[in-house]
Amino acid sequence: MKKLPHYQAGVAVVTALLLTTLAITIVASLFWQQQVQVRSIENQRLQLQKKWVLRGALDWARLILREDGRGSNVDHLKEAWATPLAETRLDEYVENGRADTEASDATLSGQITDAQSRFNINNLSTDGVINPKEVIAFERLLTNIKLDPSLAAATATAVANSQTKKTTAPSGPSIVTSAASASSVADTSTATVTNTTDASKSASNTGQASTDAIPEVQFLRFTQIDDVLSVPGFTSDMLLKLRDFVTVLPHATPINVNTASAEVLSARIAALSLSDAAAIIASRDRAEFFGLTDFKQRFPDKLTDVSANDLSFATNYFIVAGKIKLGRSTLNFSALIERIKIDTKIIWIREL
Repeated sequence: MKKLPHYQAGVAVVTALLLTTLAITIVASLFWQQQVQVRSIENQRLQLQKKWVLRGALDWARLILREDGRGSNVDHLKEAWATPLAETRLDEYVENGRADTEASDATLSGQITDAQSRFNINNLSTDGVINPKEVIAFERLLTNIKLDPSLAAATATAVANSQTKKTTAPSGPSIVTSAASASSVADTSTATVTNTTDASKSASNTGQASTDAIPEVQFLRFTQIDDVLSVPGFTSDMLLKLRDFVTVLPHATPINVNTASAEVLSARIAALSLSDAAAIIASRDRAEFFGLTDFKQRFPDKLTDVSANDLSFATNYFIVAGKIKLGRSTLNFSALIERIKIDTKIIWIREL
């Protein structure tokens, strides 16, 4: 057999190495694409499983609130709904694709909070009309948590601008009581029609637009506490302080005395100092308040100006916050649940 020249043998070796490298690269690329596809499918499955766990968690919360509504007319912090759920493993309830011999990493933790234990931003205005009493209460709250109280008026204005304003229907024509009046009205009407016709012709000739009023700009409604950042003066650091004391509910609501903090109680009731509010909390820890009469009997000298519309001893809105961990994936969520008697409804769900 004839030997190849040395230079030809070298070219053959280099060619073989290049082909081998190319083959390895192609195979590695195929394996990489397959790995990406597998991970993508796995991530989609984890997301779907988290959604189902979230749905189950909210159904569980609604069940707890319904049962609480059946057995009690007041809401306080000693009830079952107020007990936090520590991180709980869901091995028996969630199948996350592991082998039978391996432990699941699925866990759920959460807390139900009385939304009416906080100051409701939508109390500041109703149908676009600012409520001065609520503005003063919000000023006191901002003072209690060491923030600028002047921001209360700016917030009220922003809330009012975001609400739909009620319009009153125009009154009808007055009744004519005499012939002379009728004649006068007829003459005036004729003159008005003539002037209107002339004005219409003039506008048509000059190409002017119609005289319809331009509608006001409608700002987006406040739906979450983060919306206060649209008010000039608020910062993200201030928002962190507000979260535990302020909320945004669909409409104006009273404060639940059985769950509100000292800062909120002191802001809601003008005659209360922070130390007085702390005394009220100590009293309710021993025995919850069953109504306004019971509340006034315990603190008669502090509640002379309190209205039944300002305070409540039960609640219709609850915030459910929780965390779902499934393998390497985590989902933090928050939801607002409305409860009317024993009927519950989810108002919104947010993934954090």
